[in-house]
Amino acid sequence: MHLVIAIIKPAKLTDVREALAEIGCQGMTITEVRGFGRQKGHTELYRGAEYRIDFLPKLRVEIAVTEAQLDRVIETIQSASHTGNTGDGKIFVHPLSQVIRIRTGEQDQDAL
Repeated sequence: MHLVIAIIKPAKLTDVREALAEIGCQGMTITEVRGFGRQKGHTELYRGAEYRIDFLPKLRVEIAVTEAQLDRVIETIQSASHTGNTGDGKIFVHPLSQVIRIRTGEQDQDAL
């Protein structure tokens, strides 16, 4: 089992969610985050004054998947969130040693 963490542009959330639903992904957690990478922020003009925005709004998408689902989930997130522009995001994959469904006590793949 793996935990897939994707940092994506907020505007791509609907595309990613719909694409994951099409391949049978049953759940995900979304967190609003701020950060920067190669994009390095940008400047905005507000009431005649220029402001530097160093940390850009992004979404963190977390999905627990089985080994069999892993490659397809990664490919789906990548294709659904790709714009070709700087700041499209990143995908991280972590191993999961155990998953427990609190309501039923089911464990590991049964809990997903």
